[in-house]
Amino acid sequence: MGDTGVGALLVRLRTERGWSQQRVADEYNALEGRAGKTGKEIGRYERETRIPVPYTRKYLAQVFGIDVSVLDQAVALSKGRRSGDGAAVARRTSPELPTARPSTPMGSVSADAAVAAEFARFIAQRNADEFVVEQLEADIARLARGYVSHPLLELYVEIKRLRDGAFELLRGRQHPRQTVDLYVAAARLCGLSAHVCLDLGAYDSAATHARTARACAEAAGHAGMLAWVRAVESLIAYWTGRYEQAARLAQSGRLHRAGGSITVRLACLEARAQAMVGNRAGALAALEDAERCRGAMVGHDEVPGLFTFPAAKQFAYAGTTRLALGGRKHVEQAIVSADTAISLYRGAEDDDRSVGDLFAAHVDLARGHLLLGDLDGTEAMLGFVLDSPPERMSASIARRLTALGGELEGPQYGGVVQAAHLRERLQHTAVLAASPAAHPRELPT
Repeated sequence: MGDTGVGALLVRLRTERGWSQQRVADEYNALEGRAGKTGKEIGRYERETRIPVPYTRKYLAQVFGIDVSVLDQAVALSKGRRSGDGAAVARRTSPELPTARPSTPMGSVSADAAVAAEFARFIAQRNADEFVVEQLEADIARLARGYVSHPLLELYVEIKRLRDGAFELLRGRQHPRQTVDLYVAAARLCGLSAHVCLDLGAYDSAATHARTARACAEAAGHAGMLAWVRAVESLIAYWTGRYEQAARLAQSGRLHRAGGSITVRLACLEARAQAMVGNRAGALAALEDAERCRGAMVGHDEVPGLFTFPAAKQFAYAGTTRLALGGRKHVEQAIVSADTAISLYRGAEDDDRSVGDLFAAHVDLARGHLLLGDLDGTEAMLGFVLDSPPERMSASIARRLTALGGELEGPQYGGVVQAAHLRERLQHTAVLAASPAAHPRELPT
């Protein structure tokens, strides 16, 4: 074994004892008296991506019960190979293993069996099991439900922590079944991150998180998450003014054979986007599709909260769509839809009551009354929004308030004191809601 480098030497010493890399690290730490080494670091020594320094070699020699000079000579050979003079070093050094290589056929068979046993131990080395995945999924469900009713910054730190933890687990080793589950979990956590950025108006960052979510969903082969991510991408396109693309993304999401309420959500997203580009027939057809999908919904949503599309949200989207279509008939229907959404949300449990959708439905109600010439009704419907803390309002709500204030600048409201007062309140609230103090773009890390 005169040409054995330090990596090969360490592998052979460990394999002969039937130890894992973590077992070597544990033995080392016990001798050193502190938890300084990990199995991954032992693996780096074996691959020679790191060369153990003299201090480390002293303890490694004690772990394996050999003279430290054997390790020193093996390190010299490894360094010689790196410098291109391995042959010369090999002639000068001759590190010997404490046990001889088996030379008999029976010894060869035993050595071969040891290799197989080592691979079995390698398979058994996992950084995640079903309990780890189960806890991660429970945390995601809790965050997804809490997201719709709690301030963003209360949840973002934990979303980020869990997301980064899922990434780290996926960089390790686990059973293939757990790997798939971890990819799904990572997709959901990236989806939650995308929604945080979307609600803050950080659309480029939202798109980045959405792409990563889609990559994770594709790695897992999860149709439901692929469809859900398309919905998020459609939302991003919508709020950046790319309405035709928003409609196409929603349509592509509906191609995935996903169960639960995601098909209803995608149809509603398409309807709203089609209305914005003036495609009346397409918008109405998509609204009808949403109704059909609700009635024919297969299965249930795997995760609550943000990953579901309740009937209340469907009515809210229908209201926005009909307002965009315009005309007295659609405006009156929009008022009914928005009012129904508000009633359903107010009847829901606290954790399922989406504050953002309540804001949106009230703004739609107010705009519906404005389009019908009812300024008193407009002001009454806006009370819930204007009296709420601005930090609870997303970027989309701030934009809706600004747009509604702009409509009050029309010539028909010239000299109307009530209109001027309401416009000032809308603009003031929109500015507060969009300010860095309300929604810092630099999220806590």
